Amino acid sequence: MTEVDPLAGYTIGVTAARRADELAALLVRRGASVQHAPAIRIVPLLDDAQLRASTEQLMTGPVDVAVITTAIGFRGWIEAADGWGLGEDLLKHLEGAEVLARGPKVRGAVRAAGLSETWAPESESNAELLAYLLDRGVAGKRVVVQLHGEPLPDFVNALRDAGADVTEVSVYRWTAPADTNPLDRLLDAIVGRQVDALAFTSAPAVASTLARAKATGRREAVVSALRDDILVACVGKICAGPFAPYGVPCLIPDRARIGALARSIAVELPARAQRIRFATAEVQVRGQAVVIDGDLRPIAPAPMAVLRALAEQPGHVVSRQRLMSVLQRDNTPVQEHAVETAIGRLRTALGQPKLVQTVVKRGYRLALEA
Repeated sequence: MTEVDPLAGYTIGVTAARRADELAALLVRRGASVQHAPAIRIVPLLDDAQLRASTEQLMTGPVDVAVITTAIGFRGWIEAADGWGLGEDLLKHLEGAEVLARGPKVRGAVRAAGLSETWAPESESNAELLAYLLDRGVAGKRVVVQLHGEPLPDFVNALRDAGADVTEVSVYRWTAPADTNPLDRLLDAIVGRQVDALAFTSAPAVASTLARAKATGRREAVVSALRDDILVACVGKICAGPFAPYGVPCLIPDRARIGALARSIAVELPARAQRIRFATAEVQVRGQAVVIDGDLRPIAPAPMAVLRALAEQPGHVVSRQRLMSVLQRDNTPVQEHAVETAIGRLRTALGQPKLVQTVVKRGYRLALEA
């Protein structure tokens, strides 16, 4: 008997614009099917007038403190400045500053640019960076904060409240995707419970997904599905922030890394799978498949919907009327023969027809004692 991959039978939505292929590969390697729908579009740095304006504003005077939050963002910023002919001037302004690096990757990027960091928090957290700055005092100091598309209003406002003159440099500005069709298809899949998990790597992607759901009249249905049925996984607390007002629970890995995000999903989804023990088999109900005694068996959406209804109370009879309501979509009436068809397809997919029993004039049930 071969071992089933942890994410086999599950479909996971990936909303990232950058590094989406890397995240998708990590999930596929664990057996998942991936539905990719970029929720945001990254504005090319060389075309970003806002970034250039922030960079030129920074160079109007000496900088006391430079807070660098991401390695890729810092490298991209320096490369963009080189493209504008401002690279050397930018580095000269940063040379005289106290450079704070959020983590080891950032520290490496800072050193590769010929600069030296003054301090880096062991926790790699913005909260520790902020505490360090406030403890040392920032009143009257000019502080530059390099962002990575995601605003840090609490961080920046705390520095300003403490008397700092703060310049925000937002690298990789994000906007709505140019083509919304993939995102619309993902929203349809969310409402129809045809995806089992959503993976987010940035707060703007979360906000954009919710905004598109609102614009298409589906926000309430999407939020309901995410709150009750679909696993939502966010790479970090900041990423999960836009979900907080809606009460959507989020899985957050211990480390804010794409690899850790994929591993967390690969642990959590199988742990949520319903397990039903029959006399002749053990069945694990996954997203759009079942595992029967270690054998993965894909199941189409209609028979899977029927199986889930039968599995709500294993062994109890479920009426045909109830199963008709389960199969109904978009207020389209469902005929009784649709239930019989779905039951037949379910029995075939399970490979053990007797696991689903017909109870004459009443309905169907899972035959646990068969």
